[in-house]
Amino acid sequence: MSITPDLPVLQGKATVALPLERAFAFFTESFGSWWPAAYHIGTAEMADAILEPREGGRWFERGVDGSECDWGRVLTCEPPHRLVLTWQINGHWQFDPDPDRASEIEIRFTADGPEQTTVTLEHRHLDRLVDGKAIADTIVERGGGWSTLLELFAKTAEAQS
Repeated sequence: MSITPDLPVLQGKATVALPLERAFAFFTESFGSWWPAAYHIGTAEMADAILEPREGGRWFERGVDGSECDWGRVLTCEPPHRLVLTWQINGHWQFDPDPDRASEIEIRFTADGPEQTTVTLEHRHLDRLVDGKAIADTIVERGGGWSTLLELFAKTAEAQS
């Protein structure tokens, strides 16, 4: 097992033209509508991505064959302002059931006015992951970073509202 110390905190940010409560609700309740199907770790193609917006809830993918593959758990759910999730996907792009080897993702929703919300994301403790550097490098280099995903969320949310 290789634990990599001192990995940077990954950041993401986007603005969505929705009121605070609607932005939070769309992010959590319609997670599968904006999360890219190519970003999955299960053996089957992904049919849906699900985030259960409650403490102890799961976030996971459901394959086209009905199989499920966990990504982590919801640590904190404070609608409409904040979510904290465990990221239990190691550097080999496999689910790791040990919560001690999980990184954390915190998503904050801040109203910028009655019809606009800023969403910020912090992915921290990547050093806890087995081969966490591989995850950090892939998210930054190949995935375009968390801001790219948050911008996709914003575009999808605005198009469906």
